[in-house]
Amino acid sequence: MRYIPSSQTDRRELLAAIGLTSIDQLFAGIPERLRLRRLLNIPRALTEPELIEYFEKTAARNATDYACFIGAGVYSHFTPVVVDALVSRSEFYTAYTPYQAEIAQGTLQAIFEFQTYITQLTGLDAANASLYDGSTALAEAVLMAQRITKRNKVLIAKTVHPEYRAVAATYARNLGIEIELIDYLETGRIDVDQVAARLDDRVAAVVLQSPNFFGTIEENSEAAALAHEHGALSIVNVCEAASLGVLRPPAGADIVVGEGQSLGVPMSFGGPHIGFLATRDKYVRQTPGRLVGMGADMEGRRAFVLTLATREQHIRREKATSNICTNQSLCALMATIYLALLGPRGLREVAEQNVQKTHYAVRRIQEQTGHEVLFPAPRFNEFVVRLQEDPAPKMEALMRDRIAPGLRLEKFYPELQNSLLICVTETMRKDRIDALVKGLQ
Repeated sequence: MRYIPSSQTDRRELLAAIGLTSIDQLFAGIPERLRLRRLLNIPRALTEPELIEYFEKTAARNATDYACFIGAGVYSHFTPVVVDALVSRSEFYTAYTPYQAEIAQGTLQAIFEFQTYITQLTGLDAANASLYDGSTALAEAVLMAQRITKRNKVLIAKTVHPEYRAVAATYARNLGIEIELIDYLETGRIDVDQVAARLDDRVAAVVLQSPNFFGTIEENSEAAALAHEHGALSIVNVCEAASLGVLRPPAGADIVVGEGQSLGVPMSFGGPHIGFLATRDKYVRQTPGRLVGMGADMEGRRAFVLTLATREQHIRREKATSNICTNQSLCALMATIYLALLGPRGLREVAEQNVQKTHYAVRRIQEQTGHEVLFPAPRFNEFVVRLQEDPAPKMEALMRDRIAPGLRLEKFYPELQNSLLICVTETMRKDRIDALVKGLQ
């Protein structure tokens, strides 16, 4: 519906209803020196044809048809067209909180199905209805661990996504939560001996990521066992959810969080995406956000309801677990449709293609260039290459050939000078991988 401004007659009637005669009287409380008495210095309004032409020219400047080897938390995966077709239905246009269960059974069921898929992928008992993104999911997990253990120190692996660590630090800064970073080994995995040395009765949780920021697959069981020996929780972060199609659920984890963008959600210049959080039954009451449950109505028919909603709007503020105000239900619907379409076998095939193509890229770089591939532990679809020289000239040349070669790591890891984080997903063709290798020679 087009915007139709009120007429002069409408304005006079509105003012008369509140006992005023002019709009200026509405602003009588604003000092004269603060009022703007001139028109805003903005361009004139465009006509509709001019506006369409402007956006067409602007869109033409977008980079298209690039071979993108940049991962680092946002991944290029193939999404079946069915996902877009179904989420574009008018029933889902306003994917807001389904407070009235009587008229929101479809939305509630979709969220319930999403929760079910997340529990199946993570191997845990319960999952919430989703969170804003992976970074806020990790921060919420840290706060959740603090509430459960009543402790105020968290050990986080340096190989956790650095921007996720920054978000967690922002959440923790004014809550008295101390964050200590744990180093990584030459294998690319967390230094478990350092975890053992740092654990004490003040630690609420040990946090690692698998696959970690370097693409290395972590083995969580030892770190989790150490955490449990000291009364702490084990939190595992998963940035690349497609890996769950082939990897076992994190052993010993009490909370698994992550980013579900890989499951049918577009890259979209960095968002919106979808965070997920799964945990054990005994910790469900401390779960942030909301949970949808399945029961029966008065006639015995299956019915879905908001079983748990622990934000400050629903319960006493001091009892609230989070101020997260909603879930990403439209993005959760995308992930649910994607997982339903692929099924376990299809998701495994996608994951295996990621592993195989990444292995091919690693082997070609090792055989055809003099650069060093770091961190020999098993990997999923990312790996680190240390170049023999400053990578900037090669990166610029590759970009001219419409190849985005990866992410420079020294911004986040100063010790990894001249190093690139490279990602290879199932969408990358062999000829493009070969072109990347040639450009790095």
